[in-house]
Amino acid sequence: GKHRIVIPCLGHFKEEYEKVSKLYMNNQIRTTKYTLLNFLPRNLFEQFHRVANLYFLFLVVLNWVPLVEAFQKEITMLPLVAVLTIIAVKDGLEDYSKYKMDKQINNLLTKVYSR
Repeated sequence: GKHRIVIPCLGHFKEEYEKVSKLYMNNQIRTTKYTLLNFLPRNLFEQFHRVANLYFLFLVVLNWVPLVEAFQKEITMLPLVAVLTIIAVKDGLEDYSKYKMDKQINNLLTKVYSR
């Protein structure tokens, strides 16, 4: 039948472990939603799926039309920018705490049962 080779990632086995481990998928947990590169576009994409944010964006765009301008352009942007910023900071902090927890779990030592 089939057999299995287990190589520890310690001491003098480290070089052999790194050579063999490249052939297989890793077993790491990743529960985070964002990376540093995709945080801003993905977060804005998710936030503009909310109807309220689309409504405020519509008001901002509408206020840039000279015939419809009710307030100063900058004032209508403030509520939208404030809400987007607060939610982005909250999402970023939550995702960072998930990243730290994933890192902690992925670096735990495990025991392997052998008959």
